[in-house]
Amino acid sequence: MPVASTTKQILLFGAGKSSTYLIEYLLNHAPKEKWHLTVVDYDIMAAREKIGRSFYATADAFDVKVATDALEMYLSKADLVISLLPPALHQIIAEQCVRFKKNLLTASYVDPQVKQLAPAIERAGVLFLYEMGLDPGIDHMTAMKLIHSIQRKGGDILQFCSYCGGLVSPASDDNPWSYKISWNPGNIVRAGKEGAAFKENGQVREMAYEELFDWCSRHEVYVPGVGKLAFYPNRDSLRYLTLYGLQDTPDFKRATLRHPAFCEGWHALVKLGLTAESPFTSTDGITYRQWLSRYLGIPSDASLEEKLAERLGVRPHSRVMRQLRYLGWFDDIPINKGHLTPVQLLQAMLEEKLALKQTDKDLVVMMHDVIFERKHLKTRIKSFMVLEGEDAMHTAMAKTVGLPLGIATRLILNGKINLKGLHIPILPEIYQPVLKELEEYGIRFEETYD
Repeated sequence: MPVASTTKQILLFGAGKSSTYLIEYLLNHAPKEKWHLTVVDYDIMAAREKIGRSFYATADAFDVKVATDALEMYLSKADLVISLLPPALHQIIAEQCVRFKKNLLTASYVDPQVKQLAPAIERAGVLFLYEMGLDPGIDHMTAMKLIHSIQRKGGDILQFCSYCGGLVSPASDDNPWSYKISWNPGNIVRAGKEGAAFKENGQVREMAYEELFDWCSRHEVYVPGVGKLAFYPNRDSLRYLTLYGLQDTPDFKRATLRHPAFCEGWHALVKLGLTAESPFTSTDGITYRQWLSRYLGIPSDASLEEKLAERLGVRPHSRVMRQLRYLGWFDDIPINKGHLTPVQLLQAMLEEKLALKQTDKDLVVMMHDVIFERKHLKTRIKSFMVLEGEDAMHTAMAKTVGLPLGIATRLILNGKINLKGLHIPILPEIYQPVLKELEEYGIRFEETYD
């Protein structure tokens, strides 16, 4: 469609699970703000479904890895670019945004590749705002609001622990994993692969992938309004010590929340090697039961269930065995998915068995557990947010990932955020207006004090 020259052009890459609320926000503001949104996805039907019949949006489909001409054409016309693509593809977009001098927003972590681009981003005079989703994103903004508030009052922070999890609402919790997929399944199956590092009692503690989920199943934290949840530390905690200005804080961790059942089951998957990135093996003409028996070296005349329970050190009718059965590992059904690695097969099974049904609701939980000292008096604050989704399309995850990006887009295009260079949302110029508007959408934090 022809677009007036005064219209601001927003280019969005990715129309997946996290894009629903972002696209709705942009289209709701498009008439007043004079925006036009172009949504590009590998799947044209996904892009078309998300924009509907809007007069203010266009859908297209191409592979950014190979369609160089199309990528350059769209980027050259854009006023602002948002990427919801898998992290591995961000660098392609980032390099072209530097070349064409375009602002770039994403919910993904700052990685070493984009860090190397930082001087070029500065020279281009544009803003790259990374980590602008839920976790990372809302966690940074609410953390800095809390930290700055404590420090302004003369408080000395002794402990800062930040927790976040995308869970399933209790009303939709109907499987032995107590989990359903509300975001990128590729990130779920690879979570924890790089281990974890955090600060405890003034000392850096590191944890290997192989022990992470066993540790998780035995450690819990109480979240007001939710109850006890298990957690595992994130790989990236330590780099935020400096970014948050908490270098001298003796206890610091960022962690992911899960139900204990999930951690117990995932530890079993890790122990069996089912999250491994190699080898590639054929799945054609064999059943899930046969594949698992061959992969684990269990003779075909032996009881797979008994041998598996023995290897895991659990009872044959334990919850872990029920979890494996639920995913389909014991099914006598042909797989027929070509050559896959163990983790690729696992991901395909999770996407089928742990998918949100149309009327299912997810649950996003975030909490900062902070202890500070002021005038020789210690105070503990729990600042927390619990948000339930509406259905499988309008998830709490999509809302909390997408709205921060949408709000930041509006603020940047309207000149309310004037930063240049590579940033994450830890500055008041970003977090104050974004958090204020998020409250209008029901994304607000409550606090308890001890």
